[in-house]
Amino acid sequence: MGEARLYCDGASKGNPGEAGCAFVIEAEGLSVECFFPIGVATNNVAEYLALLLGLEECLRRGFRRVRAFSDSELLVKQLRGEYGVRSPVLKRLHGEVLALASAFELFSLEHVRREENALTDELANRAVRIQRRVKSFLDISSLG
Repeated sequence: MGEARLYCDGASKGNPGEAGCAFVIEAEGLSVECFFPIGVATNNVAEYLALLLGLEECLRRGFRRVRAFSDSELLVKQLRGEYGVRSPVLKRLHGEVLALASAFELFSLEHVRREENALTDELANRAVRIQRRVKSFLDISSLG
């Protein structure tokens, strides 16, 4: 397949708190939108998971070249080697992203403004809202 554009974002309400992540893949004749509630996590973990899950889907769909976009300066600069990675959880996710990215013929990651990533931001926040609704339902259900 040709080249995919991968937009990714994560959200956490509380940081750490209820979190979600999302990605959008765009390519000629294709647009895929995915979002996932991910439990309690930091925003940075949610950002990494969004990229990781998006890359996995690009690979599954047979893309060989991926241009990824994120509004997380930390994510982009850590993966470019401009910032160090101190958190043990982020170190693991960082390594997983780099390993997966190496499976592509071409991989690039660019920082974009939040406005340029509005759809994935909305999807990540939708994942958090869904998680809250499910948690609320389960809390009520356990009472009786």
